[in-house]
Amino acid sequence: MVKISVLQHAPSVHLPARPGDPTPTTRNLDPLMHPFARARERNRALNAAKMDRLFAKPFVGALEGHIDAVEVLCKKPGSLSAVASGSWDGGIILHNVSERKHIRRIQGAHKGKVSGLCFAQDDRLLSCGVDSKIKLWDASPQDDITEQRPLNEYPGKSAFNSIDHHRSDPLFATASNIVQIWDETKSAAISNLTFPTSTETITSVRFNLSETSVLGSIGSDRTFTLYDIRTGKAERRVIMQMSSNALAWSPTFPTNVLLASEDHNLYTFDVRQLKTPTHIYKGHVAAVMSCDWSPTGLDFVSGGWDRTVRIWKEGQGTGPEVYHTKRMQRVSSSIFTADARFVLTGSDDGNVRIWKAKASEKLGIITARERAAIEYRDTLKDRWKHDNEVGRIQRNRHLPKPVYQAAKLKRTMLDTRAVKEERRRKHTRAGESKPNAERRKVVITEQT
Repeated sequence: MVKISVLQHAPSVHLPARPGDPTPTTRNLDPLMHPFARARERNRALNAAKMDRLFAKPFVGALEGHIDAVEVLCKKPGSLSAVASGSWDGGIILHNVSERKHIRRIQGAHKGKVSGLCFAQDDRLLSCGVDSKIKLWDASPQDDITEQRPLNEYPGKSAFNSIDHHRSDPLFATASNIVQIWDETKSAAISNLTFPTSTETITSVRFNLSETSVLGSIGSDRTFTLYDIRTGKAERRVIMQMSSNALAWSPTFPTNVLLASEDHNLYTFDVRQLKTPTHIYKGHVAAVMSCDWSPTGLDFVSGGWDRTVRIWKEGQGTGPEVYHTKRMQRVSSSIFTADARFVLTGSDDGNVRIWKAKASEKLGIITARERAAIEYRDTLKDRWKHDNEVGRIQRNRHLPKPVYQAAKLKRTMLDTRAVKEERRRKHTRAGESKPNAERRKVVITEQT
């Protein structure tokens, strides 16, 4: 009688444990059995980088309604969708970003341009303009979206350039020829904050998000100033090489402040050490007009006179994500939404545009398998980013021809300047001329 040996396998080992689960596979993890694993992984990383650029369609939509340039944008604290925009035509529009419709439209809110907007407590909106008036509006959704009567009005003595509300108290700060602190219940300013030798026009003012009694301002005489409303005076001031156009406090690091400068760069400062910036962000080819942090504190957005929007990684001074369209003109305001997924920009052509913070991100419902695949591709791109071909695809951005030519000319000018400084150093006495770091050239002096 012949003895037959039969190999028996339990079917449960080779079948999914639950309906819908992937079929389990067995794999020998010995690297000697997979000599081409590294080559396969590089090829997958290359395909992941190509797919990322292939699906990079950042423009989501536009919010229309203004008939002139959009000067200022602000988001409502605690809301994912409510955003207010102010225009040069004196009008204010409250947008619902998720539904892309108007919540409230206030025509002729100010005579001249609306220079500042901020949300107050209890669904109210503060606005200021070059007509030397501050107005308090009801921002709650109503059937009649064209109701145009302010809840309160605060007269000023000069044109206002910016406004910001205290995080918890019924106080707000305005910027004109001086920084003023106002109480919502009083018709006149309760405090004037100014540096003793200051004669500049304040262009922007912002309360610190954590240390709420501290606020910072930038002025037309190239200054950045820190104030404390508890002492009622300016504490410190730095004078920079070029004036700044916007500032934003970091939401996660209370001592970090971001400045958008006229010299095409952005700077982050630690207010405990104002002699040198912590980082310099180079990429724009014209003045940077606006900036705003992501709620995570890991990214920030900037809009410039060169008609581009750029999204930067905190701590990486080059290689930002660049957004542009044929019709978008100079970008005067830019903000992140509260969920850090979208960016809103206002430009001279009167449109408020919605962009994805990550250009290739898929909108809508993502299944677990899709999420796992996306995370795997991101890991591959990060692991192989130093590979020549993968890195080139990830870094490459198509720019409008005027921006590309301006960047090329700027590079030539900076290289020529570096060569000139090196030659001058070579032809002077040894030790007399020392190279100066870029960060040390930004701040001229610090005053206390």
